[in-house]
Amino acid sequence: MRIDLHTHSRVSDGTDAPATLMRDAAAAGLDVVALTDHDTTAGWAEAADAVPATGVALVRGTEISARAGRMSVHLLSYLHDPDDPALVAQLLASRGSRDTRAQDMVTRLAVDYELTWADVQAQAQPGTTIGRPHIADALVAKGYLTDRSAAFERVLSPAGPYYVRYHAPDAVAAVGLVRGAGGVPVFAHPRAVLRGRVVGDDVIREMAGAGLAGLEVHHRDHAPAAVAELLALADELGLFVTGSSDYHGAGKPNRLGEHTTDPQVLARIEEQGRMPVVRP
Repeated sequence: MRIDLHTHSRVSDGTDAPATLMRDAAAAGLDVVALTDHDTTAGWAEAADAVPATGVALVRGTEISARAGRMSVHLLSYLHDPDDPALVAQLLASRGSRDTRAQDMVTRLAVDYELTWADVQAQAQPGTTIGRPHIADALVAKGYLTDRSAAFERVLSPAGPYYVRYHAPDAVAAVGLVRGAGGVPVFAHPRAVLRGRVVGDDVIREMAGAGLAGLEVHHRDHAPAAVAELLALADELGLFVTGSSDYHGAGKPNRLGEHTTDPQVLARIEEQGRMPVVRP
C-alpha cells in the first residue's frame, strides 16, 4: 500500500483543484493520500467526492501554522473535527493574518518591483488564502524570476527585507488544539533547514509532552543525517514516523509518492482520529 500524507491543492498554495489532485494521486500509483492545505479544510468535500472515481482513499487533514519563539513550525493535523470551535477560531485568525501580511509584503515589494495586489490576486483562485507562493507566482509572471523556488530563495526569504510575519499559535498550544479537536498531530518537516531556522529537540520534547503523535521524517528537505537524528528522537519519545511528498502541483518540484508512510502508521492515525478515512 502506497500512502502519501502531505499534499496541497489550490485551496491553499498548490496549483491543482482537490479533485485533480486525487486523480493525479491515482495516476501516481497511490492508494491513500492526505489533503493538508494550510489552515483550512475547504478542499475536503471536493476531494472526498473524488474518492469513488479515483479509487484513492482520502485522509482529511490540515497543515497548521504555528511558532516556537520566532521560528516557524508547521503542524499536520489528521482526521480532526472540522467544526471544533477552538480550532476553527484559530484557523480563521491565521488565514486573516495571512491575507493582511501578504498585502503588506506586496507594499514593500512595490518599492523595488512593478507589482500590485491585483497582480498577486490574479495568481490565486477565488476564496484562496493568498500567501507567499502567490506573490512568488506574480513575480515569475512579471518576468522578475524563473520559478517559485527562485522567488523564495532570492526575494521572499524570512531573512529578507520584504518578509512580514503573520499570526500563528504557539507550537505546544497548537498540539493541544489539535488533540482537543480529535485530531492526530504530526510535526511537518522538522529539520528543513533550507527554509530557515528550525527548532531544537527541546521544543519537540515539549510538543510530545502535549500530545504530539509523530514526526514527518522522510521528506525531500531532510538531509540523511537529519533523517537519522529524527528517527532516533522519534524512537526515544515514542512517536511514529511518516514520509510524505509535500506536493504542491506545478508550484514545487515535489512529486506525489516520492516519500511514503507505512500502513501500520496509518492504522495508528485512524485509531486516534475522530474522523474516518474516506475510502472507495
